[in-house]
Amino acid sequence: MDTSESSGTDAGRTEAPGGDPPARGWRRWAMDTRPLRIPAYRRLWSSTVVTAVGSQLTAVAVPKQIYDITHSSAWVGYASLAGLVPMVVFALWGGAVADTVDRRKLLLITNRGIAVTSLLFWTQAACGLDSVPVLMILLAAQQAFFGLNQPTRSASVARLVPPEQLPAANALGTTVMQVGLVVGPLLAGVLIPVIGLPELYLVDALALSVAVWAVFRLPALPPLAGTGTRRAGVREIADGFRYMAGHRVLLLSFLADIVAMVFGMPRALFPELAAGTYPTSDAGFALGVLFAGISVGAVLGGLFSGAFSRARRHGWMVIGSVVGWGLAMVGLGLSGNLWVAFAFLVAGGVADMVSMVFRGAILLSAATDEMRGRMQGVFTVVVAGGPRLADVLHGTAGSLLGPRAAVAGGGALVVLVMLALAAAMPALRRYRI
Repeated sequence: MDTSESSGTDAGRTEAPGGDPPARGWRRWAMDTRPLRIPAYRRLWSSTVVTAVGSQLTAVAVPKQIYDITHSSAWVGYASLAGLVPMVVFALWGGAVADTVDRRKLLLITNRGIAVTSLLFWTQAACGLDSVPVLMILLAAQQAFFGLNQPTRSASVARLVPPEQLPAANALGTTVMQVGLVVGPLLAGVLIPVIGLPELYLVDALALSVAVWAVFRLPALPPLAGTGTRRAGVREIADGFRYMAGHRVLLLSFLADIVAMVFGMPRALFPELAAGTYPTSDAGFALGVLFAGISVGAVLGGLFSGAFSRARRHGWMVIGSVVGWGLAMVGLGLSGNLWVAFAFLVAGGVADMVSMVFRGAILLSAATDEMRGRMQGVFTVVVAGGPRLADVLHGTAGSLLGPRAAVAGGGALVVLVMLALAAAMPALRRYRI
């Protein structure tokens, strides 16, 4: 894989990557489903489908149960922090572990761990324990397993599909996760009045059992010959950061996400925007529309990802999508109408989907297999931590400048910083497969 020039040429190409005839008409825009023809990837993807929806049931149930016990939003926030810290720690360590062991076995262990914690969530709720410390301990344990699982799952993709299908595989996986973010909470809202909160945990546990079975049917994914290491400790985690620093295209892919999310993710300002910016709309309804916008755009981007998933200039796709995200946030800040704001958020969601697809493809194709787990561990931390830093930054800027100015200013900053990075460091511009 060449990080500066194409490893081949498009001249004379008569077939799409993978030996398929080139798509025509509307099929050029439809989601590229070629990776699903590969049985092993299809099994991994099906486990992601189940996990994406099921995990959101617990994500809704835990804060609701904590609020029902404490009647305090502050405790809900503390619980979120209790889950974030172990997830960050174990994502970094889990990435190193994923580079030293059979990734299928690690996926089996971690998926079982997540399922067991869901069963324990159900047990405590069914027994009426009503203990916030128990809930926070279980949440921390579940997020620790998730931190181990996610880098392993992502790093495994490159062993299951050919390099030219990595963008399509990432689009399929990311779309499923975004659908889960929309469908899961809605399903939880429908099920809680019907079956009750304890049973919501049980449904999640049963769904995760299906995911375990799908992972069980994967082929073995041991370290490649000559690439395994004997341990996964602090030194190996540090080696991953040194590796990333020495490969500019990897470093820039992380910086692109940090720039987009830290400077340009305005969700902390959504409540204030909903309450004061769109006077003709009910504040609660407006808040729901704002929060749904990005996910709706991401799902649409995935469903119509056929064209961009076949692109070969991955670096330019990342640069363009991050700039597009920034411009969408500028438009959001300048909007005084709810539906215009929603349209800009949908556009931003499409851009974010493109960015996630190609940043993920770069991480899998530019890194060697013995480093992919560690790169995915850092990726998980960046994806989880960036929006939380953005909450602090935008909340502070919004109180000083007003919400609309803070949103538009953050979007403009994304555009300027991303263009400056692209101009100063050509490695990302030149990267293609």
